[in-house]
Amino acid sequence: MSPSGQFELVLGLMAAIIVLELAAKRLRMPPSAVLVLGGIALALIPGLPEITPDPDLTLLLFLPPLLFASAYFTVWSDFRANLRIILQLAVGAVAFTTLAVGVAAHLVMPSLPWAACFTLGAILSPPDAVAAKAALKGLPLPPRIVTLLEGESLVNDATGLVLFRIAIAAGMTGTFEAGHASLEFLWLAIGGVAAGVVFGHIAALLLGRLRDVPLSIVGGFLAAWGSYLGGEALEVSGVLATVGCGLVMGRRQHDLFTAQLRTHANAVWAVAVFLMESMVFIIIGLSLRGVLGRLEAAGTGLTDLLPMIVAVTLAMILSRFAWLFPSTYLPRFLFPSLRRRDPYPSVAVPVIMGWAAIRGVVSLAVALSVPVEFPGRDIILATTWAVILVSILGQATTLAPLIRRMRLGGFTLERRPTLSESEARIRMARAALDAVRKRSDTADGRQRHPRLLEQYGHRATMAERFHESEGMLTEDRREHFAAVLAANRAARTEILGLHRGGRIHDTVLHRLEAELDLEELGAEQALAEGEAAG
Repeated sequence: MSPSGQFELVLGLMAAIIVLELAAKRLRMPPSAVLVLGGIALALIPGLPEITPDPDLTLLLFLPPLLFASAYFTVWSDFRANLRIILQLAVGAVAFTTLAVGVAAHLVMPSLPWAACFTLGAILSPPDAVAAKAALKGLPLPPRIVTLLEGESLVNDATGLVLFRIAIAAGMTGTFEAGHASLEFLWLAIGGVAAGVVFGHIAALLLGRLRDVPLSIVGGFLAAWGSYLGGEALEVSGVLATVGCGLVMGRRQHDLFTAQLRTHANAVWAVAVFLMESMVFIIIGLSLRGVLGRLEAAGTGLTDLLPMIVAVTLAMILSRFAWLFPSTYLPRFLFPSLRRRDPYPSVAVPVIMGWAAIRGVVSLAVALSVPVEFPGRDIILATTWAVILVSILGQATTLAPLIRRMRLGGFTLERRPTLSESEARIRMARAALDAVRKRSDTADGRQRHPRLLEQYGHRATMAERFHESEGMLTEDRREHFAAVLAANRAARTEILGLHRGGRIHDTVLHRLEAELDLEELGAEQALAEGEAAG
C-alpha cells in the first residue's frame, strides 16, 4: 500500500470510529465491543487490504501514552493504600493464570510443547489496561474497585511480558532456570520503577520551566514514549518505567504546572487517549483476516481450534476466580488486625473483579511478536485472537448487567480522617479572603476593593461558589483582577498544604483545583484584555 493509501486508510478508520461510537450509544452497548465488531466487518469487506499490525510498533505507539495517561490521573493515595491487593493481582494472579492456561492448553493439545503452552498463558494472563478502562467507564462501581482494577492494569503488563520472555527463551533454548528467571524479574521490576521515578522528576522539572503550553504538551507525550524507551534501553521494564514516570508527574503537576497548561493538556490528552483506545479495538477486529490467512496456510481453521479456545478461555476466567476468592478472604481470616482495618467484603466484590478482567490489544501484539520459528506460533496467535474476542464481546458486554444485579456497597478502606469537600472549601475561601483584605486595606482606612471583600467574605462564611455580578468592574480594573489572582494563589497554597498534610483527599484536591484553574484563566484573560485596551 502506498503512503497516500495508508493515510487514506487512517482517515477512513477515524471516520469509522465516529460512526461506531454513535452506534454504540444508540445500541447501548460497550463501545469496545462495537468497535471490535466494526473492525471485523471491515476486515471481511472484499478488496480492502489485509491489515496485520506490526507488534513492536503497536506496543510502542499505543501502550506508553495510554499507560502514562492512566498513571498520571491515578489517585496516588488510593493506589498506595491498596498496593498490597494490586500486587497480589498484578503479580500473583498473572503468574497463577499463566500456569493454569498453560496446563489447560497442554491437556487439550498434548502435541503442543510445554514452552508454547506457557507462552500462550503469559500472553493471556494480564488483563489489558485499555480494555479495563473502556469496560469500567461510566459503570456504577465503588471507587475502591475501580482503583484496584485500574491499578492492576498499570502493573500487570510488566509481569506478563517478563513471563513471556522467560517462556520464549525456554522454548528457543530448551532450558529453564527458575533462579535466573526470578532474579531477572526482580531486576526488571525494581529497575523499571526506579527509572520511571527518575524520568518523572526530570520531565516534571523541565516541563514546569518551559512556560509554553504547546511545547509542554508535546513534552508530555515525549515523556510517555521516552520513559518507555529509556526503560527498555536500560534493560528494565519499560512498562513500569512509564507508569512510574506518569505517577510522579501526576503527583507534581499541582506545584509545577500552570493552570493554563493543566487545562489545555487535559483537553489534548482526552482526545488523544480516546482516539488511541478506539483505534486499538478496531485493530483487533481488523487483524481477523491475517489470522485466518495464517491458519489457512497452516492447513487448519478456527473451528479446528475450538476445543483449545474453549479450554483456554475457561482456564483464563476460572483461574482468576480461583485466585481472587482465597486472596480476598484468607489474609483477613489469618490476620485480625487486617480484618479490623479492612473487613470482609461481600462475595460480589471478587465476582465483579474476576469478571472485569478483559483482554485486549497488548495480548494480540505480544502474540504477533512470537518468533516465526517458535513451535506452535500460528496456534498461539489464533487462540489469542479468539480469546480476546470472547473476552471483549462476552465479558465487557455483560459486565454492566452483572454489576446491577450485585450489591457492592460498603467496600471501602479505612483511612485517617480527612476534611470533607465543604470543609476544604471553607478553608480555601478564608485564605482567599485574607489575601484580598491585605490588598484592599489602605493607609487612610479606605477599602480599595469593597466588592471583593463582600464577595470573598460571603464565600468564606457560606462556602458557596463565587458569582460575579453585572457591573462589578470598577475603573481600577487592573488592580481588581490582580487582587483576584492574589486570592487565587492564596487559596491554591492552602489546599495544596492541606493535601500534602493528608487533610484532604486527591479527589477533593482535583475538584477544587479545577475551579481555581478556571478562575485564574478568567482573571489572566481579563488583565490581558485590559492592558491591550489601554
